[in-house]
Amino acid sequence: MVSKTLMVQGTTSDAGKSTLVAALCRIFSDDGFSVVPFKPQNMALNSAVTIDGGEIGRTQAFQAQAARLDPIIDMNPVLLKPTTDIGAQVIIHGHARHQMKAKEYHQYKTIAMQAVKESYHRLQQNHQVIMVEGAGSPAEINLRDRDIANMGFAEEVDCPVILIADIDRGGVFAHLVGTLELLSESEQHRVKGFVINRFRGDIALLQSGLDWLEERTGKPVLGVLPYLHGLHVDGEDGINKVEADKTDILLKVVVPVLPRISNHTDFDPLRLHPQVEFHYVAADEPLPAADLIILPGSKNTIADLQHLKRNDWQEKLQRHLRYGGKLLGICGGFQMLGNELLDPSAIEGNHQHETGFGFMDFTTELQPEKQLKRRAGFLLNANAPCSGYEIHVGISQGEALKTPAIRFEDESVDGCISPDDQVMGTYLHGLFDQPEALTALLEWAGAREAISFDYNQEREQHIQRLADSAREHMDMQRIKEILA
Repeated sequence: MVSKTLMVQGTTSDAGKSTLVAALCRIFSDDGFSVVPFKPQNMALNSAVTIDGGEIGRTQAFQAQAARLDPIIDMNPVLLKPTTDIGAQVIIHGHARHQMKAKEYHQYKTIAMQAVKESYHRLQQNHQVIMVEGAGSPAEINLRDRDIANMGFAEEVDCPVILIADIDRGGVFAHLVGTLELLSESEQHRVKGFVINRFRGDIALLQSGLDWLEERTGKPVLGVLPYLHGLHVDGEDGINKVEADKTDILLKVVVPVLPRISNHTDFDPLRLHPQVEFHYVAADEPLPAADLIILPGSKNTIADLQHLKRNDWQEKLQRHLRYGGKLLGICGGFQMLGNELLDPSAIEGNHQHETGFGFMDFTTELQPEKQLKRRAGFLLNANAPCSGYEIHVGISQGEALKTPAIRFEDESVDGCISPDDQVMGTYLHGLFDQPEALTALLEWAGAREAISFDYNQEREQHIQRLADSAREHMDMQRIKEILA
């Protein structure tokens, strides 16, 4: 199969690389091409489990849906999951291989590039179009040496590049021209055009700037994408605390933002549900009134548990339960609900023991081997179908687990429910994705007349909306010529 590659790089983080790649994946898929997303190196705490049993960035799984594909490890061969401000877990081809500080990883990039090229060549054999997403900015001078995420990769495989910038941040022309100026001559030649993202207002008022940009750089503006209000895409890390106005509220949900919160995309179905008032709160902020509090996943569970304790969350949660509220823990949040967390292998750091909140009778021991499983089963308290994935390093054992929350298709069980039905815990990410499970959990938490809400259908509509807007506002004929 003859494969063509196009790479999207951004002038900054969150410039719109992920959304543009997703949009182009859907456009090429709609046009009959076999297209696949690819991100050589990603740094994110939101991840997904692939059909081939590995772990990739959550955004690449979202882009796979845009391309109408199941996610596989080759879509994101190198994933970095920060554990401290200067260190990260290094995941190669879907599996954790190393724990490295930034300086160590910089030396390791030469080896990581081999994994990147292996995945890229496998995708070439099976797809007509490879849509590549860069990371951060190609003009980060301190990271240019041994780069595998931006121009280092583009130069290695000799592919054209589109540069995208976010006009909503301000300074869009400085971002584009400045980025281009900081590239080498060969890299500048590789950039085939610009895309301006999140534009609001009258395009006629922007035209003189577009003309100047094209004259100054000799490169075309391939599109000006409008600001799409209410657009939902899976996030890599950043948490959007802005919530839509809702009138028919049945349930109030609160999630604490942990320093190392992971897989917060678990809560997107709640954020989008028209009858749920959802709030992220910092640990040191006052706790608003809530029917349901959810403790989220964490990349450093013991440290995040200590952070919550320092901010009086033991007392806050006890008060919440005394007033009849419900409490749910997912993955790391589930581990916090038990009696103890043990880390004898120092997987998360030097603190090898921490007392849990003690709401359920079990103990968790962190172990080197990570559990990576796609799962399907039923919520036992409602016999509602659920599905998702496990991605954790802890094994939990104890009396509470004799009353499980979920039974999977292979007859294994997961999590637990307290005798008074107020507290529930599970390792299953994606718990709210299925409409039956979402409705059942909302009813468990107190919303007796919750409507059925299909998150996957909602996400599909957002993908198509994104693609249709990109097709309307971009010169797709020129982009296909660049690709060819």
